[in-house]
Parts: sequence; structure tokens; C-alpha cells
Amino acid sequence: MRVDTESWAYKVPFRVSRGAESALEVVVVTLTDADGQVGRGEAAGVDYDGETIPRLCAQIEALRPGIEAGLSQRTLDFAAVATLLPPGGARNAVDCALWDLTAKQRRTSVWELAQVMHPRELTTSITLGIDTDAAVAAGARRYADWPLIKVKVDGARHIDVIRLVHAACPAAQLIVDPNQAWSCDLLNRLAPEMQSLGVVLIEQPVPRGEDDTLRAYQGPLRLAADESVADRAGLAKVVGLYQVVNVKLDKTGGLTEALALAGAARARGLQVMVGCMAGTSLAMAPGMVVGQMAKFVDLDGPLLHSADREHGIEYDRGLMRLPSTTLWG
Repeated sequence: MRVDTESWAYKVPFRVSRGAESALEVVVVTLTDADGQVGRGEAAGVDYDGETIPRLCAQIEALRPGIEAGLSQRTLDFAAVATLLPPGGARNAVDCALWDLTAKQRRTSVWELAQVMHPRELTTSITLGIDTDAAVAAGARRYADWPLIKVKVDGARHIDVIRLVHAACPAAQLIVDPNQAWSCDLLNRLAPEMQSLGVVLIEQPVPRGEDDTLRAYQGPLRLAADESVADRAGLAKVVGLYQVVNVKLDKTGGLTEALALAGAARARGLQVMVGCMAGTSLAMAPGMVVGQMAKFVDLDGPLLHSADREHGIEYDRGLMRLPSTTLWG
């Protein structure tokens, strides 16, 4: 097992309600078996849960003997990874590397491993971070012909920003993401106008832990639980409050639990959104497997960065081509 850390610069500083970053730090796990076959997985971790790249590396390194013994004995499987590591970025990197490696060992594809017989290309949103009015409007104009745009807002700047984006992109559907910065009262006041501005989904409007306040929500727009649900263990508490669950591999701890969460959400009558913590095409490729079950897709990570990996996923105005097996899977 090899554990590497990397930094991927954003095109412009990426700002959400929690703060801004100029680059994204990621960890990449590479698993190599006795025959020289290689699997890779990338993770950024969950920053609002206190995950940092040094912490992820320490978690992974602490289990190096067990992981490498499992590799050499061919006993390392997805269930074993789930017992070794808790949900989060560390398990995500190892789990996704194992999916890649397993596909190569079995001379098949991750699509077949996941029992997806006819994978389809996906249409992702493109994200506009919090910025000045001029910068947001300019960004919106760049994506005027994209079908789905995600707009980051906070507690102070919200409806005015949405109006700007809608004016620049009147045909686009909008996802609005306050990242826990609103109250239910503010949500109720804004929702009717947001519907008239092309908004189709609002992500995590209220703080995690205050989800019960959404019982007073009276608006017409669907709500997606993001920070409030990491894996299947948190699903029950959002049923009846949200209509959509945002599945992110860094939260679930990899593709294995992400697929299980997506399936469990749909079984409870919830729609699925697949999201990301930004990152390169190596992180988006396993997300596309979950995306086969999703109503909403937010896998635009590589488009936010100044560069991407070799053999990266091709994007065409939001349409994501299926990843090359040279990249992953």
C-alpha cells in the first residue's frame, strides 16, 4: 500500500458559508497485489467533521499491517475494509482503491461488480461559489447554456444572488446550497420566490442537529439532506423532513456504503443526489457509479480546479462521459 498526499489548486478561491480555500488537499491510496495489478482511490475527507489530510493518513497508516496482509493473502474485501475503518475519508480512499483493484483482478469492470449492466453518461451541475455580485454574474454567464447550476449562498446573501444567476441563465435549473446557514423561517420566506427563479432543490438549509425545525417548512421546493446524513445509520432521522439524500463517498466511507445508502434511501421513498467534496476525476469516477441511481448529480470537482489527472473524465456543458478504465475501474 502506498499513501500519497496531493494539492489541487482551484481556478479561483472556492468559498462556501464555512469559509474559502485556494486549493484542495487530497490523499491517494494505491494498492498493488502480488501480480503487480494496481488500484487507486482518492479522498478529501469531511472538513466539517474535523477530518484533515494528516488525520486521514494517520488512520490509514495505523492499519497498514492488516491491509497489506489482506492484500498478500487475498482476504482483503469490502466487508473487511468496513470493519477496519469508520465512515469517512480514510475508508473512502481504501475502499475505492479496492474496487479498482478488484475489477482488474477479476478482469471485469466496476460497473459489473456493482451490477450496473448499462451505465449511462450523467449530467452534473456546475457550482458557483460565494463571491461578489460581479463575479457571480460573470460566472453564471460562462455557464449560460448549462442545464443545471448549483449556487452557494449564506445567511446574508441569498435571494439577490439567485436572482443574478437566473437573469444570466434563465433556462437553467438551479440547486441552492446554504451549507447549514439558514433557519426554517428564512427558508419559508425565500422558497416561493426561489421556485419562480428556476430553483428545483435546496441543499441542507438548516444546521445539522436542527433538522426537526423543518417540520414547520411550508415551501414548494424539495430539500436535500447533506451534512445531516453520512451513511445508513443517519437515514431514519431525516425521513419526513427531507425528500432527497445527498450521497458523498467521503461521508459514507467509500463506494460500498454509498451504494448501500442510495439503495436504502430509495427504498424509503427518498430521491438520491450524488455529490462530492471537489477533487479530481479519480474521485468523481466512483461517484458516477452511485450516479446511476441519482436524480441529481453534483460531480463537477475537476471543473473547479486548474488541472485534472491524466485520462480524466470528459465534460461537455455538464454531460459527463463514462470514465476511462485507464483512470479507474
